[in-house]
Amino acid sequence: MPMTLRLRRPWLPIAAVAMTLCAEPAWAQSPPRIGLIEFYGLRKVSEARVRQTMGVKEGDMLPRSKGDTEERLDALPGVVETHLEAVCCEGNQAILFVGVEERGAPHFEIREPPEDDVPMPKEITDTYRRFLEAFQTAARRGVTAEDLTHGHSLSADPSTRAIQEMFSALADDNLVVLRNVLRNSGDEEQRATAAYVIGYATRKRDIVNDLQYALRDADSGVRVNAGRNLLALAVLARLSPNSGVMVSPTWFIEMLNSLSWTDRNRAAKALQILTDTRDASVIGQMRDRALDALTEMARWKSLENALPAFVLVGRIVGLTDQEIQDKWTSGQREAVIALAAGKKAK
Repeated sequence: MPMTLRLRRPWLPIAAVAMTLCAEPAWAQSPPRIGLIEFYGLRKVSEARVRQTMGVKEGDMLPRSKGDTEERLDALPGVVETHLEAVCCEGNQAILFVGVEERGAPHFEIREPPEDDVPMPKEITDTYRRFLEAFQTAARRGVTAEDLTHGHSLSADPSTRAIQEMFSALADDNLVVLRNVLRNSGDEEQRATAAYVIGYATRKRDIVNDLQYALRDADSGVRVNAGRNLLALAVLARLSPNSGVMVSPTWFIEMLNSLSWTDRNRAAKALQILTDTRDASVIGQMRDRALDALTEMARWKSLENALPAFVLVGRIVGLTDQEIQDKWTSGQREAVIALAAGKKAK
């Protein structure tokens, strides 16, 4: 069963940039209106019922209380748990993603949080905080591009990149500590720091298991950092087959059934790389475990968020990337989804 702990947090501004980081969007001081509402996880419960229970529609302000809205949705018959996430941007308005887990539906299993007090070297935490500040400064200037070809992120912003380049020595010198923090620290900020910094270790193949472990952490920030680093490792493995790096698609496929939009978004982007060779076993696993999730994501009205899932649906039905692009640009999403439904029926 999923965790029932509900934190009464305010709406958090989430920008469509890497890791747990975000540039501060315009609504940090003034809550935005809703430009789009996207749903996922609905099988038996109707969208109309969920909309009525939320009490908001496109054009309205975000719900005053995220936690209260989720609790009302959780009380709907047949619903196990719900999750709301506001994402930038539809024009200058928010996209509100509404995730619903119904009784008996696929469930992305996360671990209970650890509880130990594990010391983290001050040099690591201080350097990571400097990195966060530099990243956010660059993001406010619109500089968010990055290079993943080395198996970790290197920012296009020189100041941010200079700090990132310090992480390799820190990771190599403190690998045992970082692993201990990831598995045992009760401090979620420490675990998120470890999940980011460990990705810069020189021996990339030695940290894959650590990051895949962190991919099921109870904290979404830890999962995002782990997923971001695994994405970079997948890029390295694709470009350098002799690197010895092997990223399993299994937990990313399972993550497509997560209640979190951030989890699903990261998983879909990683799987675009991991299915680039059209490995039949990976395609089959994705079809068997996550086709329903992918098709509902591919139908989202937000084109930027729908496209990664649509690419994966296209690969499931055996289309080339050029054919997928042609189907997308010619508005044939439903035709491709229908083909995928036929493959599942067989």
